[in-house]
Parts: sequence; structure tokens; C-alpha cells
Amino acid sequence: MSNKPPIKRYRRDDNSSGSENDVDNYEPYVPVKERMKQKLLKMGRLGQVANEVAAETKSSSDNDPDDEGSQEEWGRRYNVSLLDQHSELKRLAEARALSAAERQAKEEAHILESVAQSKALMGVAELAKGIQYSEPIKTSWKPPRCILSLPESRHERVRQQLRILVEGEDVPPPIRTFQHMKFPKGIIRGLEAKGIKNPTPIQVQGIPAVLQGRDMIGIAFTGSGKTLVFTLPLIAMCLEQEVQMPFIRNEGPYGLIICPSRELAKQTHDIILHFIKHLKMAGHPEIRSCLAIGGVAVSECMETVQRGVHIMVATPGRLMDMLDKKMVRLNVCRYLCMDEADRMIDMGFEEDVRTIFSYFAGQRQTLLFSATMPRKIQNFARSALVKPVTVNVGRAGAASLNVRQELELVKAEARTVHLLQCLQKTPPPVLVFAERKQHVDAIHEYLLLKGVEAVAIHGGKDQEERSRAVEAFRRGEKDVLVATDVASKGLDFQNIQHVINYDMPEDIENYVHRIGRCGRAGQAGVASTLLSRQQDDSVLRDLAHLLREAGQKVPSFLMDMIGGDEPAVDGQGCSYCGGLGHRITECPKLEAVQTKQASNIGRRDYLANTAADY
Repeated sequence: MSNKPPIKRYRRDDNSSGSENDVDNYEPYVPVKERMKQKLLKMGRLGQVANEVAAETKSSSDNDPDDEGSQEEWGRRYNVSLLDQHSELKRLAEARALSAAERQAKEEAHILESVAQSKALMGVAELAKGIQYSEPIKTSWKPPRCILSLPESRHERVRQQLRILVEGEDVPPPIRTFQHMKFPKGIIRGLEAKGIKNPTPIQVQGIPAVLQGRDMIGIAFTGSGKTLVFTLPLIAMCLEQEVQMPFIRNEGPYGLIICPSRELAKQTHDIILHFIKHLKMAGHPEIRSCLAIGGVAVSECMETVQRGVHIMVATPGRLMDMLDKKMVRLNVCRYLCMDEADRMIDMGFEEDVRTIFSYFAGQRQTLLFSATMPRKIQNFARSALVKPVTVNVGRAGAASLNVRQELELVKAEARTVHLLQCLQKTPPPVLVFAERKQHVDAIHEYLLLKGVEAVAIHGGKDQEERSRAVEAFRRGEKDVLVATDVASKGLDFQNIQHVINYDMPEDIENYVHRIGRCGRAGQAGVASTLLSRQQDDSVLRDLAHLLREAGQKVPSFLMDMIGGDEPAVDGQGCSYCGGLGHRITECPKLEAVQTKQASNIGRRDYLANTAADY
């Protein structure tokens, strides 16, 4: 290598003569850009150039925070031990992760706001006139003095013991006996006839709230006794109305209960008739109740309506038809309950419910009940409520802890044969659920060929056949009931120990309702689910988290199907459907709804007679 010094570049000064002896008059060469920057500095733009340089430095450091320069800065510039450097880097990583979580929370809130219903769940007339009710309906019921005299700390202690979560203003105190709820003797005897001695947690807090006239959202696991929370206060209120001023012909109803399925409406009506019978036996005035569902002649309902009806239990379609034809009026109706409210809104009855609201002549007490009620439905439902009380027993959408969930990996072509082995786990009666009507018919035919006493129901059968099948199963004449999800919401069958899922439903809410048909009223139950490799991953992740939440073991094959042991989702999971295994950003139910809405654009005939009021 040469030892010559590096060559220096010079430029000649303009005032020099240019001779070789004028070397001292030369200065180091400056590039053109640097000379322009010096000129700008001389022109007074020092601040602008300084800001540009600072911005370039900051952007380079932000774009590559872990570059070699920053590592060198950590390792060499600062005389810090490796342990301290590790602690500081860990703190910075946690801060970056926190900011990422905050960004995700903001994004989820934005998505939930964008898919939320912009139109309030109120009647058209109330929206048009701007009518808003500020105070709930007043009733004559008050808690007994022995309850009112107790301090609030005692009430909070009772709620903590029973795991009751309440939200709202001026929440009534919990009451732990039916006698202190001031029910008449006929209702107490009706409870004794059913073997009910003490109220369940949802009844302890929910019944006093309803008796006090408060609007309410009731959320509790399946089989927790939600039906009695809204039926018993309604019967007591109707009895009070009948005593003060008897109902005349064509008057009523005073209370309206809306159910999403015909079977659930009939079951609710039968429960009301049970207590009405015991009231009459105790010497109280007669309370009249009617059932308005599809597939049953309207004349049967109109006979009761013409005599003056106190309570009407209906499905949305039949009720809309009767209101439209002015066969029923809601002028004196002051009590509205929607059972399985989230299911009705998901099934597309939202416009029907809003139209039903417009038939009310005044303020009403509104109650919403379900075992699975995502935050989206709760926020939407609050637009129809006045100072609501939310009573929550357990997480909304959680499975009953009394049900042992068993998962089995079975090939699709072998499921029907494997069904017979599952039936041998427990004695009858047994419920079998399938997603499609064709599968229900195929299973029913197969079980009959194998000598099993079975009946089947689904939406394709007429109402008379469905009613006969359900009643035969209730009476114990049939051992197996095969059904679609039409029988998964709210139906209560005695002594059901076993539920079999022939296939996994498309969303986790239906799974929770299905397995909730057993393990009711504190009894134990078993739920067998036949899985296949073709199942959707998001539903399987929800299922895995549901098993963890219930304290049950997750099978290894399920972990393999979802790609390993994934950590539980923080918080409440998806705010749209309530699933624990995913966020709203990847919710399959929301994606399906949006796809359906996009495919229906431009297809609806807005001039047809069957179209809604546009």
C-alpha cells in the first residue's frame, strides 16, 4: 500500500490571481448543496432549515427504532449494565404493546359503532313526535319494611353471595323469599305444586325490579328460571287491575309477551295457565290469557279477546297480522316482555318489534330477557327502555356449569351410526339437535328403523304435528326428540340428562342454548357434540374458550384443529356476537351479515304489497 497522503480537493477563490504560489488563497471544496444551504442560512432561513433537519432525524429514528445505531447507542454511549438495559427495553416493549392494545380497542369501538343500529328501538309515532319518557311507570308495590330497614351493605353482600351484577339507578333490594315479595296465596300454592320453594338468583333481584315497574334487561344462564321473573309479576299486576276495575268485553290485553318461536310461546302460556288455575282455586277473580301463534286458528284466540283478555303470549308474525287487521288493540297495554330478545332481533324481527311499539297508546314497562345477549344488542335495546335495570347472573353467553361437555371427533359419513352409541350414555329422554331440516328427517327415520321411540320437529312441519311431537316427548311417551334450533331457545323439558349435537352449530350462541336444555334447575347433565374436520375455525376457538371458562378440559384434537394452545382473549371477546375466541375485527357472524346485506342491495321490491312501510 502507498503511504501518500489523501488528495485534498480545493477550489480557487474568485479574488486570487490563479498562480501556483497562491495555494494559501485556496479553501477546501464545498459541494453545491452545502453552498446552497449556507446561502439560505445567510438569507435568514436558519429556523426553517433547522426544523427540516430535526424532522429528518426524528423520522429516521421512528422508522427504525431497533437499528444498529440505536443498539450501539444502548451498548456503548451509555455506561449501563445489561440487566438495566434489559429492564428498560422490556418497559419500552410493554409501552408499545399497550399502545397497540389501545389502538385495537379504538378500532373495535369504531366497528361496533358503525354496525350499531342508528335507528332507535322505538315506535314510529314516538320518534316522529319526539316523545321521550324520563321516569319509569309507578306501581303500588313496595318491599316489606323488614327489607327496607336493612342497610345497603347487606343488599350488596347478598348480591355478591349469589353472584348478581346489577347496573342502573335506584336498584330495588334483593328479596330471598316469595312470601316477602307479597305474592297472593294462589301464586304461592302454584309454586309449591311445581316444587319451587326458594327463588333463584335472577329471581331474587329480577322480580322486585319488575314489581316496582322498572324497565329491565335480564341475563342469566339457561335453566335459571327467567320465565318466572316476568310471568309472576304480570299475573299479580293483572289480578290487581281486575280487582280494582274488572275487564269488559274486547278490552285488553294489559300485558304482552313476545317469543321468537311457537313452542316457546306455548310453553310460556302453559306456565301462565298453571298459576291462573291456582289463583282461581284460591278464590281470586279469573285472569284470562290467550295464545297467538302461527299454525293455530285465530278464532281460538279471539274468543278470549272478546271476553276481555289480561295477558297475550304471541309470536311476532301472528301479532303483527292481528294488529294490522285491528283484531287486537294495545290501548290499555302497559307491560311488554320480549323473551330471547337477542334472537328476535337476529332473526330479522327488529322492524316488526318497532312497528308493534307504535301501537301502544302510552308508556309501557319493557322487559328483555335472554341467556346470550351481546353488548351490541344491549346497547341497541336500551334505546327503548327508561332508566333500565340490568340484572346479570354470570357472563352473558356463558354455558351452564351443571353441564358436562363432551366432544368427539367423528367422520361425517359415520355420525348417524355413532349417534346410537351416544344414546346409550344415559337413560331417556334425550334431545338430538341438527343444523338442517334434511338431517333431522334422516336421523328421525334412522332411529325409527332401529326401534327407537323418536319424534322430530323443524320449521318445515305444520304446527299441529310439532305440538303433538313436543307434548308426546314431555309426557314421556317418546324417548328421543330430534329438532333443529327451533327447539333450542327457552324450551324446558323435565328430567333431560343428555343433549346430543349431531353437528356443531354455525355460531356459539346456538351451542350455548342447545346444551342448556339439560342441567336445568340445579340438576346435572351431559352434552355430546360430534365434530368434523370441516368445522369453521372461529367457532372451534369459541368452543375451546367456552370449555376453559367452564373449568373443563379441552381435548387435544380440538387444540390441533385450532392450531395449538391459544391464550384466552382478554375482556369479553367479540362485542358483536359474544364469542370468546375472537374479536369483532374477525367475527364470522358480522361478516356473514354484511355479505348478506351487500347481496340484497337492489333486489328488494319496494313497491310490492308485502314490503315494509317505506
